[in-house]
Amino acid sequence: MYPLPTTLYRAADIKALEQCAIQEHGIAGLILMGSAGDAIFQCLKARWPDAMSIAVVCGCGNNAGDGFIVAALASAAGLRVTVYAVADPENLKDDALAAYRQYKAAQGRVVLFQPAQQLTADVIVDALLGTGLDRPVTGLYRAAIEAINASPAPVIAVDIPSGLSADTGNVMACAVKAACTVTFIGLKQGLFSGQAADYCGDIAYASLAVPDAVFQSLPSSVYRVQRESWPRRARCAHKGNNGHVLVIGGDAGYSGAARLAAEAALRVGAGLVSVATRAEHAALMNVHRPELMCHGVETAGQLEPLLAKIDVLVLGPGLGQSAWAKALFAVAVDAGKPVVVDADGLNLLAAKPMAKPDWILTPHPGEAARLLVCTTADIQQDRFAAAKAIQAKFGGITVLKGAGTLIASGHDLAVSTTGNPGMATGGMGDVLSGVIAGLLAQGRPVADAAQQGVYIHGWAADLAAANGGERGLLASDLMPYLRRLVNGNTDAEL
Repeated sequence: MYPLPTTLYRAADIKALEQCAIQEHGIAGLILMGSAGDAIFQCLKARWPDAMSIAVVCGCGNNAGDGFIVAALASAAGLRVTVYAVADPENLKDDALAAYRQYKAAQGRVVLFQPAQQLTADVIVDALLGTGLDRPVTGLYRAAIEAINASPAPVIAVDIPSGLSADTGNVMACAVKAACTVTFIGLKQGLFSGQAADYCGDIAYASLAVPDAVFQSLPSSVYRVQRESWPRRARCAHKGNNGHVLVIGGDAGYSGAARLAAEAALRVGAGLVSVATRAEHAALMNVHRPELMCHGVETAGQLEPLLAKIDVLVLGPGLGQSAWAKALFAVAVDAGKPVVVDADGLNLLAAKPMAKPDWILTPHPGEAARLLVCTTADIQQDRFAAAKAIQAKFGGITVLKGAGTLIASGHDLAVSTTGNPGMATGGMGDVLSGVIAGLLAQGRPVADAAQQGVYIHGWAADLAAANGGERGLLASDLMPYLRRLVNGNTDAEL
């Protein structure tokens, strides 16, 4: 196994890389298949060293060939092995057929899978469907997936859990729930977003010794966000060096959203943070956080002097969609400042679309659907395409929130792998908008502020969950972890 690469690929790209390795670099397909099977078996032994029996469930493609390699290695190592074939393996082609015949020549056991089959083994190897799946799983293949999931045995998936889309991370009617997935040659983008988190388990990677020149022949613009170092501040730094953020929001009943965004901006290092909100909120908002400068703003004219003094805007937390909200929104988006647009700011934008080069939009799937005039289901069907479509329509940077948050710019798309289900609670998005704005205020480029903001926001939530669990996690629980992370303190015991 190797460290996970940064670059992500679509299924068609992986196929092209494999063909390049075979045709341009002379690596035989059966050699690649053998390396894949060996990687699976080595991972299986390392993770379940006491396993005495395995069940390998094979389909009709190259994944089946990988499965037969695993079966042969396991049998040679003294494990009890049963291969359950959903299709007649004599109909396999090329390398997969050769792998099957090698297994059979060693007296390997193959059973044709039946719909009511019960799988009994210490570990199940999912070699059923590969990355080329492009339609819902039906028939005997669906029955096989259901049998795998019904077994109490842990599952190791070959390349990708069967039934999961390699391009979107969506479940194609049903999918194997693996404890571990070993993926080959390049990482598939669908392993890191959509519904994948509930199906992949731990992800391991094997390059199969494909040379670097192969990857250089097909560069990808999709990648995983990596954490960046956070250098110490200059000893002579003052608050003016670290930017001034203005949060606009907090209509009646929603002052907490603006307050959370504002404190998050402070916690990641913004020098000054102001809040423009309803007059009745201004006097109370900073009672427990006196470092915030809160202003009662009832008209767009009252907002303009504040806009002249600040560097970055957060527009939308708790803003509402009233006449007051619309007036403030119209003035703010024309202020010529970098702006993070969230919540009702996005809903107002959806009602009157426009494009700006220097803003960051942070929709959840429901808000994304309103921006693209479609349904939430449409967004979730292909989150990668949706993030790109929003960015193309509105400009700037789009942050499509969710499991595997996506950050789309005009030229690339990044995926953040931090975060957990405890973040599914009110206020988390408000904190994110403040985090991104605080990084922008300190001079980070727009795309970098978006990517690192999403990454450390999720990381802070992971640390907070580790110290108390996911259920009951509050947005405000992230604040101390945000502060520690941007100061370079990344210890797990945080």
